[in-house]
Amino acid sequence: MTTTEPATGRLYPPVTAASARAHVRDLLLSRVPAPPGTVVQDVLLVVTELITNAERHGGGLTAVDVRLDNGLITLDVSDASSVAPRTTPRGRPAAPGGFGWPLIQRLGDEVAVTPSPAGKTIRVVMRTDRVAP
Repeated sequence: MTTTEPATGRLYPPVTAASARAHVRDLLLSRVPAPPGTVVQDVLLVVTELITNAERHGGGLTAVDVRLDNGLITLDVSDASSVAPRTTPRGRPAAPGGFGWPLIQRLGDEVAVTPSPAGKTIRVVMRTDRVAP
């Protein structure tokens, strides 16, 4: 049996990376069959990066929307800054940070930034039905 109905959820601040991961993990593992473990880990890593980037660089998290349907998970994370994310060159190899945005772009099948009057929303779409390597 395969679960095909969409699963959705909106999280309102205060949201931590841990609570968002738990919510998304529950949605993913409610699927029959559940996505491969590596896919779940990739999605949870993207969730963590989106939430922490919104807090660190986006003026604060304003909303998180999740939709799981037909082998795709769509993550919409909104923050209070209208400034689009960018990759900044690393000055020192040992300096912390600078990996999140490139990681999101690499793991996401689709990544879009949409400005809004209140800031921006970053949408990441990822396949959940791909075969693990």
